[in-house]
Amino acid sequence: MSGTILVTGGAGFIGSNFVLRQRSCKNRIVNLDLLTYAGNLLNLQELNGDPDHVFVQGDIGDRALVRKLLEDYQPVAVVNFAAESHVDRSIESPESFIQTNIVGTFHLLEEALAYWKRLPAERGDRFRFLHVSTDEVYGSLGPADPAFTENTPYRPNSPYSASKAGSDHLVRAYYHTFGLPTIITNCSNNYGPRQFPEKLTPLMLLNALEGKPLPVYGDGLNIRDWLYVDDHCEALSLVWERGNPGETYNIGGCCEKANIEIVETICALLDEMAPESGYAPHGSLITYVKDRPGHDRRYAVDCSRIERELGWRAKESFESGLGKTIRWYIDNREWVESVKSGSYRDWMVRQYTGR
Repeated sequence: MSGTILVTGGAGFIGSNFVLRQRSCKNRIVNLDLLTYAGNLLNLQELNGDPDHVFVQGDIGDRALVRKLLEDYQPVAVVNFAAESHVDRSIESPESFIQTNIVGTFHLLEEALAYWKRLPAERGDRFRFLHVSTDEVYGSLGPADPAFTENTPYRPNSPYSASKAGSDHLVRAYYHTFGLPTIITNCSNNYGPRQFPEKLTPLMLLNALEGKPLPVYGDGLNIRDWLYVDDHCEALSLVWERGNPGETYNIGGCCEKANIEIVETICALLDEMAPESGYAPHGSLITYVKDRPGHDRRYAVDCSRIERELGWRAKESFESGLGKTIRWYIDNREWVESVKSGSYRDWMVRQYTGR
């Protein structure tokens, strides 16, 4: 399938990687992003001057703006990445998560529904509203529990995951009540280039390169499934093109790792790739800090449905994906410095000082 796609949140981590992939496939992108702290136009600098990448700074809750973009550009799909997405920030300030993730998604759905109803039958049949969500909506698993499937009940445990669960329910309701051809994806922990450095992987590798402490929550044994961002974007492309409206697809890397294992692997790779940093062995920088409230113990994702129905599975091993990630951050220091603003430094002090 080809055409124009309205991408929301397309200057963020996963969104920008998706935009770059779609432009390589010659799809025109209308990119709507509010450019909050995690959005960065440097993520898209290779598209500077590209007439088929239309960037608009704005809010998904601005219905007049969304309506105008839909009418002016006539997209074949809306792909919704726009979200507040960091658990720690949701604990500190839940309101913005409710406003963006639930209220914002509601406004976007309303405008997409009105637009879809006006489309001729053939174009209406092709239209898709793809909502990108998280495995965190399913809650926490015990050590021996089976992985999350698309039928696992929602049991969110943080303001972030609760807000994403709410948005998922709205998207589902707009399919079942109004017929809007929506699809939901629930992904596991992404890592890769262009990720804002509050998340585990970039935080640890950038701190290590600067000789700063590597703060690991609790005992470090909380387990996540890890997914390289390019693999995720390939899966999203397949879901948009061939997924069935009204359905949900779990996307994961089939790669369960404890947080401390992630940090130790980053340190070992940096010892090899950046011995000149002056801080090797980088593992000596690991510091255990007080756990965060409500920290889910384990996530695991069953991807058998998307593999069976759409033929997708992750290509990158954890080691190969992490090596590519580290190399990107080492080679893109301008990007790193651009995101490490005063507000980000203030956030890091508030988050980890005294733990």
